[in-house]
Amino acid sequence: MKKNKSKNILPTKDFAKRVLKYTAFAISLLAISLGIGILGYHFIADLGWIDSIYNASMILTGMGPVNELETDSAKLFASIYAIFSGVIFLSTVAIFFAPFAHRLMHLLHIEEIEEIEK
Repeated sequence: MKKNKSKNILPTKDFAKRVLKYTAFAISLLAISLGIGILGYHFIADLGWIDSIYNASMILTGMGPVNELETDSAKLFASIYAIFSGVIFLSTVAIFFAPFAHRLMHLLHIEEIEEIEK
C-alpha cells in the first residue's frame, strides 16, 4: 500500500507558525533563566547589575564564571545556577530544533519504517 507522501507533512505556512511558536517558547525560557541568574548574582553575590548580567550570560551559555565570589551563599548559588543552566541550555536547544526534527522524520517516513519492523 502506497501512501501520499505529503499526507502527514504540515504546509509551509503552518510549519513556519510552529517554528515561531517553539522559538518564542525557547527564547522565553532563556530569558527567564537569565533573569534568575541576574537576580541571584545581584542580590546573593552582591555584584553590580552589569557584572550580574555578564556572569549569568556566561554561565547560561556554558562559558564559565567571570567574577570571583566571596561568600559561601554566592558560591552555592553559582553552583546550583551552573547545573540549572546546563539543563536549561540543552532543553532550549531541543525545544528549538523539535519542529525541524519532527518534519524531517515525516519527510523520511520514519513512522513507516517503524511499522514495517513490527
